[in-house]
Amino acid sequence: MNTTKIALVTGANKGIGKEIARQLGQAGFTVLAAARDQERGQLAVKELVAEGLDVVGVQLDVTDQASVRAAAGWVAAEYGRLDVLVNNAAIIPAGDTAVSEVEADVLRSTFETNVIGLVGVTQAFLPLLRNAGEARIVNLSSALASFALVGDRWSRMSTVLLFAYNASKAAVNMATVMLANELRGTGILVNAADPGQCATDMGGLDSPRTAAEGAAVAVRLATLDADGPTGHVYAEDGRLPW
Repeated sequence: MNTTKIALVTGANKGIGKEIARQLGQAGFTVLAAARDQERGQLAVKELVAEGLDVVGVQLDVTDQASVRAAAGWVAAEYGRLDVLVNNAAIIPAGDTAVSEVEADVLRSTFETNVIGLVGVTQAFLPLLRNAGEARIVNLSSALASFALVGDRWSRMSTVLLFAYNASKAAVNMATVMLANELRGTGILVNAADPGQCATDMGGLDSPRTAAEGAAVAVRLATLDADGPTGHVYAEDGRLPW
């Protein structure tokens, strides 16, 4: 029986997702680097394998349930279980703006990827996570989903006019809490990670934090001990206010 832990990371072809895959690989995991674009995913896999890491590419488009089911079926046949699921894939679409101006199609596309896609992936892989016994689910969230921070007129978060993204990540937080409640006592811990504003395509290449720094909190939650917390959102400095 293979005792090496298996982790799957969505959106692992670049940015924080690739860095999460790298750090989990460095921690001794077999990492399944999932990407929508198979060619870009394989480029990331080659880079990580060249570093001596055990990384395997998986084609997975979180907005395509056939793709999600195929990926879950492949993991089931190849490994029989999944120890860690990191739901990293997400978008900030063009046209995301204030509540008074955002278009319905922008809202739909954001929720399709960031919420519906995340839930669909989690549901598909949950049987494999149950097979692992003590599995971990980490959902990537944001301080922009905090009602306390966005509601504080003096907070920088109150000035960021990305309603579709912010609202989708607030929904991710609720999914995190409700799934954690549902899975209490099963050995599966569910938490969300706020990587902060990192120098990536999404965060802006002039952002103050590196992708490696942003990935660290997700990796910490992915490797929690059995008595670790569940149902919370964490940033580098600790739990985020709701």
